[in-house]
Amino acid sequence: MKILAAMSGGVDSAVAAARAVDAGHDVTGVHLALSAAPATLRHGARGCCTAEDAHDARRAADVLGIPFYIWDLAERFRADVIDDFVSEYAAGRTPNPCLRCNEKIKFTAVLDKALALGFDAVVTGHHARLVDGRLTRSVDPAKDQSYVLAVCTQRQLASAMFPLGDSTKTQVREEAAARGLAVADKPDSHDICFIADGDTRGFLARRLGAEDGPIVDAETGDVLGTHPGSFGFTVGQRRGLNLQRPTPGGDPRYVLSIRPVDNTVVVGSREMLEISQVRAEPVVWTAGVAPGERFTCSVQLRAHGMTSPTTVTVNGPVVTAVLDTPQVGVAAGQALVMYDGDTVLGSGTITAAQRTADVPA
Repeated sequence: MKILAAMSGGVDSAVAAARAVDAGHDVTGVHLALSAAPATLRHGARGCCTAEDAHDARRAADVLGIPFYIWDLAERFRADVIDDFVSEYAAGRTPNPCLRCNEKIKFTAVLDKALALGFDAVVTGHHARLVDGRLTRSVDPAKDQSYVLAVCTQRQLASAMFPLGDSTKTQVREEAAARGLAVADKPDSHDICFIADGDTRGFLARRLGAEDGPIVDAETGDVLGTHPGSFGFTVGQRRGLNLQRPTPGGDPRYVLSIRPVDNTVVVGSREMLEISQVRAEPVVWTAGVAPGERFTCSVQLRAHGMTSPTTVTVNGPVVTAVLDTPQVGVAAGQALVMYDGDTVLGSGTITAAQRTADVPA
């Protein structure tokens, strides 16, 4: 097959491209230029789109002996990922920019362009598996990326290849070294690539404007302190509140909700964070169709969060999940991903969460 290999400049995408070559495919490498001003990107290896990454990707392509190109998707990335990130925080939600990048850039813009150019599929270095066409967790739980891929449709998955899903990260690095790829020891990316200094709050303040607002106790309504902007907080956060008034029992307080309309951060006890019911929309059935109008499965509510046995009710594009085990730190804007064992059923964006104490028995 004629394959386009998305090469980020990291070890995973380099080995994924190498395995596609070994499988006998006609492989072309492509690196995505996602910044209109590359010099502003973070240097080093903390992000996934650093200034050095294009050079690393090109060197890997040279070792593999495949053609290599750079595609400029900076404007698309700005509109679909960066602007979305800012607007979600402005609305009091907590977005996942890596998930949005997979949805809007890698498996919409890139895949659509690849198919239009005559490629049969796109190969990436994601740690996930396709088993009989269905998205499934990686064999390496610590590196599994099925959560951020759960926004993909069946049509998109039909033209995707994830060669690394049956390997651990250690095995991938060992293979890269054996192949003579210079990225074998390159550190993994963890930070948001478009925030060069890692200061998310400062990034948002420059775009949304810093304005002091109250920190309010959820139970008493008392103002406990002030903050420089509600966008700098997320549900479940404990650090950075700088409150001068402890609880009567001396327990820490956590962010329960953010109200951007009046720039208010609401705090309370950890017990008040416990969520038993979550609504998400619109739902994408990664497996093709819903298992039914009402079914049991496990759900994951954060990229590296625990899973919880759940009863899901489907109402058109909306799903309501009642959790057997309450979870904390559930934030609107994150994804709810449904699993049948290791297989992804579908996903939706969290729009509402109901506290355990407020869910009828």
